[in-house]
Amino acid sequence: MIITRWQAQVVPSIDQMKMMFEVEGLEPQVETYNPEIEIAEHRHPFDEVRMVCSGTLLVNIDGTKLLLRAGDKIHIPSNTKHSTKTEGDGTCVSICAKKIF
Repeated sequence: MIITRWQAQVVPSIDQMKMMFEVEGLEPQVETYNPEIEIAEHRHPFDEVRMVCSGTLLVNIDGTKLLLRAGDKIHIPSNTKHSTKTEGDGTCVSICAKKIF
């Protein structure tokens, strides 16, 4: 797993984040999660790349919990068990893409 924390004061817009994914050859999809949504532990046969646009997302990878905020990006390798849960009272918007080799 690779985590990239956004360090700049200004977080990119959703359109700018989409362009970042497209430059990497990925097809970004915007996903919106309501407060207190939890996606149970699962795995898939492709790498998952996700970047938080707004809100916060708690990602649990094999027992290691990581809190992602706006601008943070995570690369989850294929066949890695993981679950996600929104944190806080607001919705969480993120961009997600499959990375197939």
